[in-house]
Amino acid sequence: MKKSKLKKQNNTADRKLFILTLVLTALGLIAVADASSPAALSNFSDRFYYVKQQAVWGAIGLGALLVASNIRYSFWEKIATPLFVASILLLILVLIPGVGIKVMGARRWIVFGSISIQPSEFVKLALSLYIAKVAASEKESLSFFLPIVIVGGLIMLQPDLGTTLVVTAAAMAQVFVAGISLLHFAGALATGALASFVLIMTSSYRRDRLMTFLQQSKDPLGKSYHIRQVLLALGSGGLFGVGLGQSRQKFLFLPEAATDSIFAVIAEEVGFIGGAILIALFLVFIFRGLKIAINAPDKFSKVLAAGIVVWIGGQVFLNIGSMVALVPLTGVPLPFFSYGGSALTMTLLATGILLNISKHESKQKTRQRKR
Repeated sequence: MKKSKLKKQNNTADRKLFILTLVLTALGLIAVADASSPAALSNFSDRFYYVKQQAVWGAIGLGALLVASNIRYSFWEKIATPLFVASILLLILVLIPGVGIKVMGARRWIVFGSISIQPSEFVKLALSLYIAKVAASEKESLSFFLPIVIVGGLIMLQPDLGTTLVVTAAAMAQVFVAGISLLHFAGALATGALASFVLIMTSSYRRDRLMTFLQQSKDPLGKSYHIRQVLLALGSGGLFGVGLGQSRQKFLFLPEAATDSIFAVIAEEVGFIGGAILIALFLVFIFRGLKIAINAPDKFSKVLAAGIVVWIGGQVFLNIGSMVALVPLTGVPLPFFSYGGSALTMTLLATGILLNISKHESKQKTRQRKR
């Protein structure tokens, strides 16, 4: 009886993380349905247009999560290099006029018929897998930093500083967990910080965003319009919110209401209390992920889990941080919530990999107890 119970425990993924993922995905669909309805009605005469698309991608993502949670994590180590090369090719393709679609001055999407994909979302997982493989191979420091520079450079050519920050932060966290020379790590951090400063100061668009962050009361109908509408939404919500579905800012006052600014709509409707509960759910997700990384069975899984958690957690911090004016607006989506099929699918796939790692962590713990 005891043996069969032990065996059952060995094959069980982190149930709390799985349930939390389902909850966040469901809440995200509700939020997209709510926040996107005015824009969907205006653009397509169908208030559910965006949420129907998001629901399809959510179903695909959950399918990918279930498959990934049942594929041994070591499988990803075997295909990490071809996946990384494929993601680099996609990042190059998106920069080619006629292949990559230019929207608001940025080339971030490739369209195949009625389907559009965002290559930078795919590279988040591909780079995490590749860095984990490099760590498991015990290679030199340059083998870590070269792919990070290549990916960061290609994403910046789109241009997309927010995604570059998320990708490089996750990769650098993996490098740290891999245990390379602290001198090399510190040098890379200093170089990255300097490069970020130069990229901000040499771009009028990014420089304006920084100045808007520092001077939020300046030019309220121009450069500061977005952040002022965000703060108006947060302020209107008060402690308990104006009520589900009752947001006023979503009615085409708030830019990117269903994507980058969706947290502002949520906070307006459910208030400070509801917003705090949502942040708490994200913190629990990050805690569960870090626990899986700490107890991972080998170096590849440990470094990979760390990269996935910092990627998702970094996006949460940058998105919500920009909404409450802790950091400048970055255009980074809120995981599970912001409208976008590529982002939702890849987040769910990565979570599936985390769940599989948690299965093998349980097995290792059992063996240690037996000894």
